[in-house]
Amino acid sequence: MDQQEYARRRRELMNLMGDNAVAVVAAAPERPRNRDVVHPYRQDSDFHYLSGFPEPDAVLVLIPGREHGEFVLFCRERDPEKEVWDGPRAGQDGACERYGANDAFPIDDIDEILPGMLEDKHRLYCTMGLNPDFDHAILGWVNQVRTRARAGARTPGEFVALEHLLHEMRLIKSPAELEQMRAAAQVSAEAHRRAMAVCRPEMPEYALEAEFQHIFRRNNGWQAYPPIVGGGRNGCILHYIENNATLRDGDLVLIDAGVELDCYASDITRTFPVNGRFTPEQRAVYEIVLAAQEAAIAAVQPGNHWNMPHEAALHVLVQGLVDLELLHGDVDQLIADEAYRPFFMHRTGHWLGMDTHDVGDYRIDGEWRLLEPGMVVTVEPGLYIADNIPEVDPCWHNIGVRIEDDVAVTATGHDILSAGVPKTVADVEAAMAGE
Repeated sequence: MDQQEYARRRRELMNLMGDNAVAVVAAAPERPRNRDVVHPYRQDSDFHYLSGFPEPDAVLVLIPGREHGEFVLFCRERDPEKEVWDGPRAGQDGACERYGANDAFPIDDIDEILPGMLEDKHRLYCTMGLNPDFDHAILGWVNQVRTRARAGARTPGEFVALEHLLHEMRLIKSPAELEQMRAAAQVSAEAHRRAMAVCRPEMPEYALEAEFQHIFRRNNGWQAYPPIVGGGRNGCILHYIENNATLRDGDLVLIDAGVELDCYASDITRTFPVNGRFTPEQRAVYEIVLAAQEAAIAAVQPGNHWNMPHEAALHVLVQGLVDLELLHGDVDQLIADEAYRPFFMHRTGHWLGMDTHDVGDYRIDGEWRLLEPGMVVTVEPGLYIADNIPEVDPCWHNIGVRIEDDVAVTATGHDILSAGVPKTVADVEAAMAGE
């Protein structure tokens, strides 16, 4: 993403904030993995969205109308000795030259400098409740201003949740963001195709997971979330991540895995037979889920409300369960009674973007919000027939199927970003046969 994109976002946010306001956003802290080892660093999504700045120990400040520049960045100073161990830092010069800050100060000086930037502002925009240490720091800076009240300093009169503005911005993706998400989906598609090509009975689930990690890292990406690789009954566990069982001949394997590139996620699920050929029962369930997904994707249209794809998928799934005699009765009544929940217990999708379950309200004033161009959703219906569902013929036991794609809303319909992964029965079997 080029710096003009980040600058455009900052301008848009400051226009929404209005005059006499200030926004303060913290970088993500480093997270310890064990003793003196930290997890690979991933920047806070809001912080990255506004700056592209990749380092921890930083605070971003936006001050509309500030005479000396509206974008201020507090960050670590250059330190040649530490950089020998941990790599180069941007420092204050780099913050301005490479990341577009109008002013940059050492993070160690923030307690002295930032309170003055809060003086006489009517509104302070920030996100509270995610990082207790930063919450405490915000209150400390405001209290510093309060101690100068007798000298005429005034504290902000309102604390405003930054996410009300920023997350609505993040919900509508720019063309540059959509291209980044398409690139992520293409890398994930390559990994799913690879998994289909190499899958064999008696493989450990983690060996199949390793194919994803290889493709992700080869493309300078990281997993967007812990991959799910569930064979047989494990495919009926929605968030199964142990990935340590052996894939058995005759079972299905469900893989939910996506890469993150430059802080943008993909999220794709495919289900296929371990031995390369669907049994009649597996095929019957799979084709119901595929038809449900196709109906849901067709409902991803500008002007349709958020729940319409779910409603479309649900009707197909319940009709399919009736056709298989796993449910009995009128389809509409079964939906009203939620009789399907032993087989389908989750929603059909979620927002997708910088976070796998991305930000943005699903309802506005109690009503499902309307889909708009630039929104990206997942579409992921499924059926899960575990062996503990009473009165189900054992021939259906442990068939878990989910099919998920990443779909962008366009001005005229939709665009399936993850279209490069086989999903018809014929295409899946052909991919597994190397055709």
